[in-house]
Amino acid sequence: MARLRRRACIALFLFTLFIFGTMMGMRTLKPSDGFSDLAPGLELVPFAERGEKRSVSHEAVSQPQVATSSDAQAPAPSVYYDLHIFYYMWYGNPRFEGKYLHWDHVMVPHWDPKISASYPKGRHSPPEDIGSSFYPELGPYSSRDPEVLEEHMNQLRAAAIGVLVLSWCPPGLADDNGEPSDSLVPFILDSAHRYAIKVAFHIQPYKGRDDHTVHENIKYIIDKYGSHAAFYKYKTSTGRSLPLFYIYDSYLTPPESWANLFTQSGSHSLRNTPYDAMFIALLVEEGHKHDILSAGYDGMYTYFASNGFSFGSSHQNWKAIKAFCDSNNLLFIPSVGPGYIDTSIRPWNNHNTRNRVNGKYYETSLQAALMVRPELVSITSFNEWHEGTQIEKAVPKKTLTRLYLDYLPHQPNMYLELTRRWAEHFSKEKEQWLM
Repeated sequence: MARLRRRACIALFLFTLFIFGTMMGMRTLKPSDGFSDLAPGLELVPFAERGEKRSVSHEAVSQPQVATSSDAQAPAPSVYYDLHIFYYMWYGNPRFEGKYLHWDHVMVPHWDPKISASYPKGRHSPPEDIGSSFYPELGPYSSRDPEVLEEHMNQLRAAAIGVLVLSWCPPGLADDNGEPSDSLVPFILDSAHRYAIKVAFHIQPYKGRDDHTVHENIKYIIDKYGSHAAFYKYKTSTGRSLPLFYIYDSYLTPPESWANLFTQSGSHSLRNTPYDAMFIALLVEEGHKHDILSAGYDGMYTYFASNGFSFGSSHQNWKAIKAFCDSNNLLFIPSVGPGYIDTSIRPWNNHNTRNRVNGKYYETSLQAALMVRPELVSITSFNEWHEGTQIEKAVPKKTLTRLYLDYLPHQPNMYLELTRRWAEHFSKEKEQWLM
């Protein structure tokens, strides 16, 4: 009996000790936003607890610029005009276009028939099977849906992004999987303006694009949209306010042809005309640096969100690229992204996949950009779902034939929050650089 009593006392003591330890442990816990491991040193502060407000700026300048909401009932985060994001308006669905556009993307065959034979072919079949490894919270939406557009502006504002860079083709033209979308531009400008967001243009390649057609494109865009309050202008070091155009796949046109357009002595130069602007070329290979310089461009960007995919997209090269740009009075705009996966449309391209690692890949990319002290940073992308570079809200989804990737264990707005917090950090750092 004495042995039983002794065992009972020991058991009671151990149980009491367990309860006490548990209670003390719970007292030491504090609420977590789930992002503490993603951005060390960046604390998430509720919007309501933020201090001063700064007035809305209608023009971006080389110094950190922000806009804040004046609506006291629903305070919105600031937006930063030195943070640009690539945006796509090529999506469609049966409600608005009578069919799916881009969500049904074809599976692109490999150029080697022997390799291509090993991979699936055909098109995706929305809404359950879409041309993406992630699934949007809004479903396979239409870019023409006003509610979608409004929600996108809400998300951009929540991410503190000041400039939406619109993927653009001339009227009547489109990429191989879409339809002409220039008619959407006025709606995007109007919607962006309501959120104090600016719009720049990302001129895409199209059949017959050269220095002459781009000359007409620039005139068209500035004549038609240049007077809109949401039309983005960059303030140069000399105090001029100029539109800024990104030229995708600029290397497809010889630098001698671009020089006709972008140098002072060019045969149909835009310089010192009403259509002068900041023209930014895509840097892919190392040799493109010199081509961009001789072509008369004002700067270069890297676009691809796959670190190591190209010379330009490799973080380790950004310091040298920035030094080259600084020594030649060029603007360097590194492009950062949350990850990369395009195997839903290029099933043979798995070697270029870059896993998101719960946001750590994005954080590494952002930090690499910060290290070279850029004036502007571009993000690839808001909604390029095919290549898995989007920061737009995504949700878990499983069908009979597909298991989509998602942002778990974090919320659908994870990358919007991470972008906003980094944007604030970038702005503070930039103020220190300029002091």
